[in-house]
Amino acid sequence: MHRIPLALAAITVCAMAAPAAVSARGLAGAAEVEHARMNALAGGPTNARDAELLERYGCYSGTPSAFCRRLAHPRRYYRKHRRHRHRN
Repeated sequence: MHRIPLALAAITVCAMAAPAAVSARGLAGAAEVEHARMNALAGGPTNARDAELLERYGCYSGTPSAFCRRLAHPRRYYRKHRRHRHRN
């Protein structure tokens, strides 16, 4: 008889804890992006994961890092325009 309320309480606690775990995982990802942005402000990405996050989500505007400047103004390579002789 005493086991039923205890089991019900355990199920309720598990059901309430599941959304908190999902939202905490999202906050960890946001914190990781902010950490990468702070590393960029300090001079540049310190590892490949930071570089990947900065490429995906971008740097803060005005970040003096060369890496972030390259992201803001990527080099574009265009084909050389060829002149064709016109047929008359």
